[in-house]
Amino acid sequence: VQLQASGGGLVQAGGSLRLSCAASGRIFSSWVMAWFRQAPGKEREFVAAMRWSTSNTKYGDSVKGRFTISKNSAENTVYLQMNSVKPEDTAVYYCAASNQFTAQTTEYYRWGLGTLVTVSS
Repeated sequence: VQLQASGGGLVQAGGSLRLSCAASGRIFSSWVMAWFRQAPGKEREFVAAMRWSTSNTKYGDSVKGRFTISKNSAENTVYLQMNSVKPEDTAVYYCAASNQFTAQTTEYYRWGLGTLVTVSS
């Protein structure tokens, strides 16, 4: 199964953007789907995760209350709704899959190509 993120682009501070991550095959109920991001010169950072079977979610502190992860099980797609974006949200956003409900980058074994989000001030 391959993951493909899309929906990135240029947005003004305070605006909204929705990212999508489509899987080429079935997302299994045991999977955890997550979003990470990496800004230039910085380490990859956890953004949000969702346990596929229960829809339980967790978020990184920097995006809590602004970003929402959701899914469409029938389309094997996970979304990231980004509201009230800030210039510091500028990064390449990646989707990833794991069997662990974790924020640890090293526990994710399946990664998609990223999509660039640029927030202008």
